[in-house]
Amino acid sequence: MLIKSAEFIISNTDFRKCPQDGKPEYAFIGRSNVGKSSLINMLTNRKGLAMTSSTPGKTLLINHFLINNAWYLVDLPGYGYARRGKEGREKIRLLIEDYILGREEMTNLFVLIDSRHEPQQIDLEFMEWLGENGIPFAIVFTKADKLGSGRLNQNIINYKEKLLESWEELPPIFVTSSEKGEGRDELLDYIDKINKSL
Repeated sequence: MLIKSAEFIISNTDFRKCPQDGKPEYAFIGRSNVGKSSLINMLTNRKGLAMTSSTPGKTLLINHFLINNAWYLVDLPGYGYARRGKEGREKIRLLIEDYILGREEMTNLFVLIDSRHEPQQIDLEFMEWLGENGIPFAIVFTKADKLGSGRLNQNIINYKEKLLESWEELPPIFVTSSEKGEGRDELLDYIDKINKSL
């Protein structure tokens, strides 16, 4: 899929105020500092589309970007940022859950995982929750360029084994590097394929 246009449309804290034009939405989510904004900028080929920040936990809103006038890329807040405090975390959790459970246009959720780390409980629990609620999702490993290929492959194998302890089959898995543009075509082709099947 070629990205001909990508424009920011709206930010808000309430899924009921999201665009009402019925276009499919592909939402991106992950723990704070997983490289979400960089990935969105890489996918759309627009350097400053999603604001990247060295401070984790910057995205506190649901951000809609219209791609090719055909579908929305949705940037969701990162979850589990400890320094936000309990009340702040709870607010973000409700915002995320309301969108995921209440937004009919959400076609697929991409869960971003930092490929450098061991499986984290918070990610596993989040995916478990998605499974329990029947939410279609795919796993996107980020920052693949930060590891040698042997270590990267081993980390991904470990992750799959961990998931298979509670999942009968795995969701689609993508490996990306925002720095090198790795995984871009695969992700966009996957979105394209879903759009054509709608």
